[in-house]
Amino acid sequence: MNPQKIYILGIESSCDDTSAAVLCNGQVLSNVVASQKIHELYGGVVPELASRAHQQNIVPVIDQAIKQANIKKEDLHAIAFTRGPGLMGSLLVGTSFAKSLALALDIPLIDVNHMQAHILAHFIEEDEFDIPEFPFLAMTISGGHTQIVKVNAHFDMEIIGETIDDAVGEAFDKSAKIFGLPYPGGPLIDKYAQMGNPKAFPFPKPKVGELNFSFSGLKTSVLYFVQKKVKENPDFVAENLNDICASLQYTIINILIDKLKKASKQTGIKSIAIGGGVSANSGIRKALKEGEQKYGWKTFIPKFEYTTDNAAMIGIVGYLKYLKKDFTDMSVVAKARIQF
Repeated sequence: MNPQKIYILGIESSCDDTSAAVLCNGQVLSNVVASQKIHELYGGVVPELASRAHQQNIVPVIDQAIKQANIKKEDLHAIAFTRGPGLMGSLLVGTSFAKSLALALDIPLIDVNHMQAHILAHFIEEDEFDIPEFPFLAMTISGGHTQIVKVNAHFDMEIIGETIDDAVGEAFDKSAKIFGLPYPGGPLIDKYAQMGNPKAFPFPKPKVGELNFSFSGLKTSVLYFVQKKVKENPDFVAENLNDICASLQYTIINILIDKLKKASKQTGIKSIAIGGGVSANSGIRKALKEGEQKYGWKTFIPKFEYTTDNAAMIGIVGYLKYLKKDFTDMSVVAKARIQF
């Protein structure tokens, strides 16, 4: 590891969380996240409101991150920021601020792919967490993405499976809405599922290509199922909420694990890492751990604060790119859609 102390400021603003983190080499000194509650009123993220909230939050969040790290902004060696993918208005706030601050401090600017960052969060140095060895399979599961990625090196990644329609996080949130639960509904489904019978109500598993995913059909079947049952008994959801949530979660976990099993078999890789907001789900974490016994996997599950959108994961990518002197210039622009 580089003996010199390299301080990187990471900035994340891809959706509705404004986050800033300071890393010293591979270690996190601070990781500040300001969440936006306004979207709960609308049952989902409103892009225009998200970008306005980022504008209000970004200065205090960065100030707090630098103070918590116990350094001065002049100590920073580079600024890393999320270039994409994400909501354009939100990305513009982080990109513009990062460019301005890098220019003012006369230090390098590093652009980061948000999805790569979810994977490379596993390289943050924490005492009780192992760092995966290459090659490994990464499953990124969030509100906007569901992918299986073959990771050959830090910046050599190949998507071998992805969703053809909706992301897994969206399936959780939209189903929760059907059940009458508030946004974001994914964590609530997880909570109620732990008290229910996962085999109470069988939901169909979509049949799609080898390693790809589809969740739109599952959402539709959940909607029709609930409508039919509520017609028969208006109190059906309230009386069976735990079992409905457990059954849905069981189906989604089976879909994810089945695809991982196929990917592991096809590639011969038994190291599996997960990332993204949905990797905070307790059922998925448990199923992965069981995979170690059943399939001989070695699994890597990130710390909770590195699962949802956060700047520490942007900072670690920034540090790894800094070591390669992989910088960008002031002509860089945010991109709502971006490939690895």
